[in-house]
Amino acid sequence: MSPFGAVSSCSRLCSGVWLLKPGMQSSLHTAARCAARDYYEVLVLGGGAGGITMSARMKRKVGAENVAVVEPSETHYYQPLWTLVGGGAKQLAASARPMGSVIPKGVEWIKSRVTALDPDKNCVWLENNIKVSYKYLIIALGISLHYDKIKGLPEGFKYPKIGSNYSVQTVEKTWRALQDFKEGNAIFTFPNTPVKCAGAPQKIMYLSDAYLRNTGKRSKANIMFNTALGVIFGVKKYADALLEVIKDRDLAVNYKRNLIEVRADKQEAVFENLDKPGVTEVHQYEMLHVTPPMGPPAVLINSPVSDEGGWVDVDKETLQHKKYPNVFGIGDCTNLPTSKTAAAVAAQSGVLDKTISLVMKNEMPVKKYDGYTSCPLVTGYNKVILAEFDYNAQPLETFPIDQSKERTTMYHMKADMMPLLYWNALLKGYWGGPAPVRKLMHLGLK
Repeated sequence: MSPFGAVSSCSRLCSGVWLLKPGMQSSLHTAARCAARDYYEVLVLGGGAGGITMSARMKRKVGAENVAVVEPSETHYYQPLWTLVGGGAKQLAASARPMGSVIPKGVEWIKSRVTALDPDKNCVWLENNIKVSYKYLIIALGISLHYDKIKGLPEGFKYPKIGSNYSVQTVEKTWRALQDFKEGNAIFTFPNTPVKCAGAPQKIMYLSDAYLRNTGKRSKANIMFNTALGVIFGVKKYADALLEVIKDRDLAVNYKRNLIEVRADKQEAVFENLDKPGVTEVHQYEMLHVTPPMGPPAVLINSPVSDEGGWVDVDKETLQHKKYPNVFGIGDCTNLPTSKTAAAVAAQSGVLDKTISLVMKNEMPVKKYDGYTSCPLVTGYNKVILAEFDYNAQPLETFPIDQSKERTTMYHMKADMMPLLYWNALLKGYWGGPAPVRKLMHLGLK
């Protein structure tokens, strides 16, 4: 989750003095404030999945009073649920919790934005020119959405028939557009940038196909997936399975097509052909689902901690920064060459916990992150292909079955079990991915 959301002014609280009636402060545990202190042993930037799970782990390591989380947003969202929200299978409210309820008790919540990082001086700068120093820094700032890089957006979302499961403001519009569908093109896009949860842009296509079949409208729909990529999925085993689904359901896939403009008043989507520079195509739509271009948060671009692309430059096996040994990165904001998913954050958190423990003891990190990530590919209202793979785009499956097959059990795991695991285990720092389960499941199997 990107930390760059709306923030209420707390400049009057920056002295660390609460303007509250007696007794109110205790009821808020460590509620939001600007930095009450100017130094923390562990400073965590970002209150998304990576930031919260690492703050919980660091609390156990150095004590809650020595950990702070910088995060401006009032609400924490479990974004993997938004695919199902856009498809009408879940309610948006089920994905949301107050930020104060997920930040570990006793850990300081600094409700502000990061404006600059100065790792050479072991400090960061916040709004209102507030400086906070640290001994160890964990960067978990997520990824930023760039609807504005598509001409006609975001203002196009004011019109009906267009939605996007990647934003809390637009995910419910996807479901309304699907319900309102009458006949014509239903278009789903994938941008020419890295994205979080790279399977999500096509998951909503499969759900839409299922919904239109269930409501008797499928014969009037031309369902189209226009992707900037040259393949349907980056791991061949699952790509082959998805291509069978696409063929069986008569879905059209156009590769190397990148959405560059939306003319919402005319219900037109304009795509560039990446194989033919300068060549564009215009498609009418009755429904349009937009996956926006994405990129690193603005504060990381040209930052000392980032690579040329603006991503936090970490060792891909230890998650320790390549230049600053007391700086670490986790999740979507890093340049780790794996998919940007909550499942990847879970696996990374276990590795990073061990890495930081050794660094604190002046020892060399030894725990190796293998790039594990997972993408439950929802192919219907009760079907999921559970893709799990490593840095080499090789399957790294938890269960001793063929996970490239559509399964109802995997759907229920995605829709019902994973949210419980997220809220009650991952965010509390107790879930480091399914590697131990995998070992148990595969005992005695080659």
